[in-house]
Amino acid sequence: MRRDAPSIDRRFWADRDGAGVLEFAIVIPVLIFFVVGIMEVCALLFAESLLEGGVREAARYGITGALPNADETTREQEVVNIVNEHGIGFVVVAQENVETLVYPNFEAIGQPEPYSDLNGNGTYNAGEPFTDMNCNGSWDNDMGFSGLGVGGEIVLYRVEHDYSMLTGLLDFAFTDGAIPISASVAVRNEPYGGDPTCIPVEITE
Repeated sequence: MRRDAPSIDRRFWADRDGAGVLEFAIVIPVLIFFVVGIMEVCALLFAESLLEGGVREAARYGITGALPNADETTREQEVVNIVNEHGIGFVVVAQENVETLVYPNFEAIGQPEPYSDLNGNGTYNAGEPFTDMNCNGSWDNDMGFSGLGVGGEIVLYRVEHDYSMLTGLLDFAFTDGAIPISASVAVRNEPYGGDPTCIPVEITE
């Protein structure tokens, strides 16, 4: 066997033909994934911005007590329409995605209905006296009630939306390929009058 002839192994490892193609094939999927990821994050932030802006615009309409122009549209539906109009087709919500809760003041937002803790355990128990703030006849962990309120009342606007990815490339990372986003704002209605929607009542069971 001739010692000066390069072995097959040496020739194989020394051969650089096609190395660029191989490196490109390894790098390009990672690069594509990275670029698409940036696009998806930017689109998500854009959707959140549209949703937040839409909720603010809807609240500006709601505080005035104005009635919708079309006879067949309610104030609640007009709120949804404003959110969707601001969403420019990129963010579209339905009536069930929009929640408006009325409170007596800002401090009451998200708070439970007042009650007398007779047994001193720090939680409400059936039979304990309470103030029915939302007029539904039962104690609730959140005293807000649905509606747009009347003049001077506090209204919390809350909208939820399942954002769908643009490309679907990252769907595996999220349930059903959608990312839940939400926006909320609390405002005080202008003093345009109107009878209170609910008058709190003390209830002793």
